[in-house]
Amino acid sequence: MLLRTGLRTLVIAVIIGPVLLGVTQTLTAAFGWLPALGERSIGVAPWVALLDRPGLVTSIQLTVWTGIAATIVGFALAFAFVAGLYGTPAGRRLTPLLAPFLATPHAAIAIGLAFIIAPSGWLFRLLAEPLQLSQPPSFALVGDPMGIGLILGLLLKEIPFLALVMTASLGHLPVRRWLIAARSLGYSNASAWLRVVLPRLWPHIRLPTLIVLSYALSNVDMALLLGPSNPPVLAVVVLRLYTDPALSSLLTAGAGALLQAGLVMTAFAGVWLMERLITVTGRIWLRRGGRDRFVTPLLAMGRVGVRVLFALGGMAITALLVWSVTWRWPWPQRFPEQFSLAAWRQSGNDWTGPFGHSLLFAGITTIAALVLAIAWLETERRGRSSMLAGIVYLPLLLPQIGFLPGLQFGFLQLGIDAGILAVSWAHLLFVFPYVLLVLVGPWRGFDPMLTYQAASLGAGPLSRLLRVKLPVLIGPILAAIAIGVAVSIAQYLPTLIMGAGRLSTLTTEAVSLASGADRRITAVYAMLQTLIPLLVYTVAIITPIIRARNRRFLRE
Repeated sequence: MLLRTGLRTLVIAVIIGPVLLGVTQTLTAAFGWLPALGERSIGVAPWVALLDRPGLVTSIQLTVWTGIAATIVGFALAFAFVAGLYGTPAGRRLTPLLAPFLATPHAAIAIGLAFIIAPSGWLFRLLAEPLQLSQPPSFALVGDPMGIGLILGLLLKEIPFLALVMTASLGHLPVRRWLIAARSLGYSNASAWLRVVLPRLWPHIRLPTLIVLSYALSNVDMALLLGPSNPPVLAVVVLRLYTDPALSSLLTAGAGALLQAGLVMTAFAGVWLMERLITVTGRIWLRRGGRDRFVTPLLAMGRVGVRVLFALGGMAITALLVWSVTWRWPWPQRFPEQFSLAAWRQSGNDWTGPFGHSLLFAGITTIAALVLAIAWLETERRGRSSMLAGIVYLPLLLPQIGFLPGLQFGFLQLGIDAGILAVSWAHLLFVFPYVLLVLVGPWRGFDPMLTYQAASLGAGPLSRLLRVKLPVLIGPILAAIAIGVAVSIAQYLPTLIMGAGRLSTLTTEAVSLASGADRRITAVYAMLQTLIPLLVYTVAIITPIIRARNRRFLRE
């Protein structure tokens, strides 16, 4: 009992402690209290300075529009994709294809998408001859004032994540029985999914959807690469205030971070209200017993939309590879005129440092997250829900810009300088919840009779864990490692803020280079950023298959 309490307290202290520290520092800074800078006058001056900034209202409108539109459209398309292909051979073939999109970091997808939809991008090169374009078009989806490019980029990352979560959740529900019962009453397959499956599926995917909504409202790296720049979304405004040379801007940044957190919390409250409203109106809709003939074409259109977006995402990843080996590619040629590895050789001396830092942070944080997640799950009481079970996901629900600057101040006061420890700890805050999300289902579904039998043979608790449980759960553990590495590699803001700009990774360098450097060099960094998690994903997928082949005799 004492060991269980101690382990769970340790996990909460490591994961939630820094978040609360960062929120507290941000909150006090927003009202003028920042002793580290000698600011001790409590008041609303930071808010006045923030509200006086030109373009703030437009930034807030852009944030709300892009974040909510990307989340609603992403959820609808992911549901259409899963509903249309669930249990079919096509669905089984397409589901593994989600892995490259999940493995590719947000910044790499955004850079690849920019290579496609920019005025001189691949898409317009392919259309140049049919449309008789003698020069690149004057309009651009990258940095457009409506944020369409940013929404497209968010959709490319959100749809595979939501589709994977929905597919995994459906495995715990008697979907086939529900569909057969609904069809026997005369409902179409699409109507059955909407009326019967979605209401029962929603409680299982509510948390991942809120995580997606929080990220869409507060992302920085994709907004820097694809979003409008003048004025930008609110998270970028806060980052610019935070990195402003004038120290007084830090207080204004605190007010902006609090405003950003307020937007996310308001959006969560909106989801809660919508859930209650749909619960009431949905019952009336269900009792009317209509056959909803419009649902089938809508879901079909959604599946077509997903295929188009997946094709766009595949082109984005391919564009990174092509640009990284391109030497000369004049407009309007569809393909490069000359290929060369010069970009890889020229940038070789530069990317080794960020490459090493990326591997270091990914290794440290993934191992730490795995150990903490196993400790958390092993001390969980079977069949009992705990009030603390959801609190470990807090770092994913709060906007990063809302507490990371405050966390940096808090770490400095505790004597933790900007360095490897600070950056690794910040990465861990976001890697741990994802690793736990992957492991929690398989861990709770583990057959306890296996450990009971091992105990009857004299095996102790540690021996049962290492020699029975971990080998049985090796597949989910490898999947958790792959997710952990991908999440760590993708971290932009934690590395930038907690490293104080002194520690660079492939992600921070790729975002920095994308603002105006040679496309070929940018593509090299983005490709390296993609290859690391992709390699780990491949190992995670192949290893259980090979291992199962070597143990066929156990099933005979």
